[in-house]
Amino acid sequence: MNTDLVKAHLNLNAVLVNLEDLVVYDEEMAALSKNWALSIQFIVRNGPRAHITFENGKCTVGRGRRKRPSIILYFFSPRHLVRMFDGKAQPVLLKGFTKLGFLLKDFPKLTARLEHYLKPTPELLADKKYLALNTRFTITTAAFAVRELGLLDPVARAISSHIGNGVVLMKVNPEGPAAMLRFQDGGIEAEKGDTAKPMSAMLFRNLKTANDILNQKLDAFTAIATGDVMPRGRIGMVDSLSLILDRIPLYLG
Repeated sequence: MNTDLVKAHLNLNAVLVNLEDLVVYDEEMAALSKNWALSIQFIVRNGPRAHITFENGKCTVGRGRRKRPSIILYFFSPRHLVRMFDGKAQPVLLKGFTKLGFLLKDFPKLTARLEHYLKPTPELLADKKYLALNTRFTITTAAFAVRELGLLDPVARAISSHIGNGVVLMKVNPEGPAAMLRFQDGGIEAEKGDTAKPMSAMLFRNLKTANDILNQKLDAFTAIATGDVMPRGRIGMVDSLSLILDRIPLYLG
């Protein structure tokens, strides 16, 4: 198994998707990006492809190729992309030389802000607004990471193959945030948001409980025993999901 390949998929398809909500819930980033009208294509040789589109104050992150992107960033390998996310390498700019100002000044402000929310400290988590946004991003990252690991990580793939068909919901009671995973005939799709009738659900008592469990500060089985996590529906699906969630820190530190 190519660890860098898995990390590349996770960074593009599980981490960057949080930019969609960053420009919604962070007022400073919403103001910064409201007039952006462009798209960025990421191409990794022998690896994943993804794109980010900014339009009418909205950010959309998607897999694969986008038609006529404004900017194309090329990476020689999955390792090259991983090093960029670690701040140790730069991409090759294939298209968008007139957008250098945006790439060097504006876009880094957005990614730095996302990193701020994805790397909490006890002091930051003491702030309720920060806790809420960090938990939202953590649930989103977890759901989309399960999708990638279920396809690429041998252990997660073996676990997901026995989950069966249906939707598994992860939600903070009572009003979210939430994300769901659709398992269907060996395929996995992740989505943000709630659903009325999931096959199974992992319901967290509150934001702090969800944050502690998803950051592995609290054992899920202990939380179930204390009532801080309430599994619903087919419990075997929830147990299998928990096992895949435990794989995420092996790739995203």
